[in-house]
Amino acid sequence: MAENIPADIKKDLEQACTLHQRASSDYNKCLEFNKLMSDLLGRLEDAACYRTADQVMTILLDCNPRNGAHCDKATLIAGKLKKFEKS
Repeated sequence: MAENIPADIKKDLEQACTLHQRASSDYNKCLEFNKLMSDLLGRLEDAACYRTADQVMTILLDCNPRNGAHCDKATLIAGKLKKFEKS
């Protein structure tokens, strides 16, 4: 059964997917992406969208912004984000 994700959260998930495409080589965008995903996690839990919240949590576990370094897990996270684009 598909979750009924509120429209505002869906919009922000789409924004996160777009933002991540620019974040892997820009530390400030990476921090912005991480903050947005953290915010989305709480909102998804409040909306009882636990399956999607779990997916966001796995992304956050791999997302570790570091100043002056290219993200070594950008491809892995991009693959996880594609699941949101399909839904």
